[in-house]
Amino acid sequence: MEKNQSHRQVTQMRQSLFDQGFLDEQFVQLEELQDDTNPYFVEEVATLFYRDSGRLLTNIEQAMDRCPMDFIKLDNFMQQFKGSCSSIGAKRVKNECNQFKEYCRTGNSDGCLQTFQQMKREYTTLKRKLEAYFQLVRQVGPREIATRPR
Repeated sequence: MEKNQSHRQVTQMRQSLFDQGFLDEQFVQLEELQDDTNPYFVEEVATLFYRDSGRLLTNIEQAMDRCPMDFIKLDNFMQQFKGSCSSIGAKRVKNECNQFKEYCRTGNSDGCLQTFQQMKREYTTLKRKLEAYFQLVRQVGPREIATRPR
């Protein structure tokens, strides 16, 4: 009985990540790649994303510190980061990336600074939520969970 309750808790936590707009369909596609030989594939991909994305964020921060801002370089760095976010289904972070890119296009340095701060908050929040989710998944054990969000 407790096992079923734990599985329900995992399902509810996962669904809340979609309901709150943190994740999109790409996350489900990653889950569909999991199997018995690699039951924690999505967690591994997310871990790699967070490890590697730190470099991109550092590049963006360093480019933003330069005066005047090189909006073309910033846009290129953000395009790389946005691609990484898209690959794991980080919807809210990706949306902030789009806004940042729009500010780059219009040469709005204040907009870039504000959006970058918001993007980092979304990034950190998603990381915290995914870590809690993956910890619960590990406690409960792998299970078929690659279902379309409601």
